[in-house]
Amino acid sequence: MGEPVAVSVVAQDPMLEAGVTVAVHGCPDVDVSPPGVPPAVTVVIVDELGEHELDLVRATRTAAHRPEVVLVATELTPTQALHAIATGARGLLRRRETDPDRLARTVLAAAAGDAAMPPDLLDHLLDHTAAHRPPGSAGLGLSDRERAVFRLVADGRETGEIARELSYSQRTVAGVVHDVTNRFRLRNRAHAVAYVLRAGLL
Repeated sequence: MGEPVAVSVVAQDPMLEAGVTVAVHGCPDVDVSPPGVPPAVTVVIVDELGEHELDLVRATRTAAHRPEVVLVATELTPTQALHAIATGARGLLRRRETDPDRLARTVLAAAAGDAAMPPDLLDHLLDHTAAHRPPGSAGLGLSDRERAVFRLVADGRETGEIARELSYSQRTVAGVVHDVTNRFRLRNRAHAVAYVLRAGLL
């Protein structure tokens, strides 16, 4: 097993920040970043998700060490989720659904370059983007195989899990993600998920 993923916690409520920091200490695969050590992932905890909070996500993501961002919000609408992903968040969680284990899994996924969000929120996003897909665009952009893979990528599944669920090899899954990322000139998996959701390609 490798070193724990270094994590920092940023919250608008100091008591909440302290509580989540203690919870992170109890997770074996993640740990609070010690002084002087840049975190690989920053957990940002907010109540409402407005412009100020999105600015906080953006500023955190563009810091000198460029940590991945896991955003925990009291509530998330599909539109807010799209804005958060576009701003740089790699993982999304609702506070009421977040326990130490789920937070740790989302942090580990973010550190590995995967994107994760609640399944029901993903369903809403897919419905939303399908309803706003431009006329004549259905079926364009992604093949059935690519859509199947990216539905699971957007759900936070790892390559091995996707391969098992779809009965593909891990190499095939990795190749699908690589092909889509290159085709649309995207930066990484999280950017690819945000793009295909925004563009209504799923």
